[in-house]
Parts: sequence; C-alpha cells; structure tokens
Amino acid sequence: MTQSEFSGRVALVTGAAKGIGAATAAQFAQQGASVVLADIDAAAGEATAARIRMEGGRAIFVPVDVRDEGAVAALVARAVDDFGTLDFAVNNAAIRPDQAPLDQMDLADFDALMAINLRSVAACLKHELRQMLRQDSRGAIVNVSSICGLRPQAASPGYVASKSAVIGLTRSASLDYAPQGIRVNCIAPGLVDTPMVDAALPASDTVRQQVAGQLSLFRRFGRAEEVAEACVWLCSDRASLLTGAILPVDGGYTAM
Repeated sequence: MTQSEFSGRVALVTGAAKGIGAATAAQFAQQGASVVLADIDAAAGEATAARIRMEGGRAIFVPVDVRDEGAVAALVARAVDDFGTLDFAVNNAAIRPDQAPLDQMDLADFDALMAINLRSVAACLKHELRQMLRQDSRGAIVNVSSICGLRPQAASPGYVASKSAVIGLTRSASLDYAPQGIRVNCIAPGLVDTPMVDAALPASDTVRQQVAGQLSLFRRFGRAEEVAEACVWLCSDRASLLTGAILPVDGGYTAM
C-alpha cells in the first residue's frame, strides 16, 4: 500500500484503546485515513488517539459502551459530523473468553459475552450500513471474530458461541449488501499477544512457550500489528472482490 491509499477517507474502529483495535486504528492513520477510535476505556483510548496524532495522523477518540445501541448510533453520527463520511469500519470490541464448561456456566457471563461480542457487532453493522447506504461512495466493513469461531476451544461455550455467530452475521450481511457495493468480511485471529490474552494466561514464560507451540505453526504469539494488516487490507481496493470472506490470521493453527 502507498502511504496515501486512504487519503481523504474515514475509518471507525471499536475496541480501539488497546491491542488489535489500537494497532488497526494506527495503521489506517498511517495509510492516510482519518480515524475514529471507540472504546469504553476512556483513558487508554485517549492515549492511543493522542499517539496517532503525535505521529501526524488524524484521529479522535469517542468513549462508547457498545452494548448501548443509541451510543453506537451517536458514534457513527460523530464520525460523519467530524470527518464528513464513513468509508471503513472494523468492529473489534470484545471481552475475554469464559472459562467453564456448560454444566458450570454462569448465564450472566454468557449474557455479557453475547451482549458485547455479538449484539454490539449487530448494532454497529446496523448503523454503519445505514450511513454507507446514504452515501454516494459505499464502503467496507470488517468484523473481528476469533479462531475459536472456526475451531472451538474447550470450556469457553459463551465465547465460542459469540464468535461463531459473528461469522454467520458477516456472511448474512455480505449477501444483503453486496448489490449496493458494500463489502463485509471477517477476520479470525489466533494466538495474538494482546492484553486480553495476557489476562487469560498465567504469568509464566514456560506456559506461554507451551501455548505458542500448541496454537501456532510458527511457535510464537502473533503481533497485534499483523492482525491489523489483515483488517486494513480487507478494507483496501486490493481486496475489491472479497465479501463474505472469513480470513484466519492464526499462524497456521487451522492447518494443524
């Protein structure tokens, strides 16, 4: 990609305070896009937006609880008010997996996973698509699922169900909006070094090495920037024939 590929265009990224979302927002800005970062973590989100601006990018942060559809609608409106349009969206907000099998599942945890990992993606899609349909130029959307949506892991029924459903939601949207020129794709990250993964693993180099050996052909954790590259590429004109695609970014885990 050239540095100006997204010049004059606008990208919205949810879950953008840290990890994959922050890296994706930064890469959009590096390619010339104006970026709207959204997250419930205001301090980290403001810091990420400030870093992008210090590096010469255009970015604003909007504190948003993606469980609130009204707040999501206002977020999309803010993007358009500040920058004039909405060309790209990456729906990345999520919470960490549950850690108990079904017979021990806390339904409150299940409901939280569904509200943030799935329902929020539906709400974001609804309002992003409405805006794109109003524009002369359409756009591209990427939903962030997980490798768990393709190859389930044990003792995480809520997380697996939510991330599997994001894949189905993506495919459904791709059918409905391709005729209007809007592409909707999905990435499925594998083992990536992010704050969410750190919180789920013991603070042990030995354990991390064992996990990397089991979940990656490269025997290492992925970097958030590597996943961000996939998100940004799917939004680019170089992916113009892709819609309804589910792209694993998993170090070969699904080939094992």
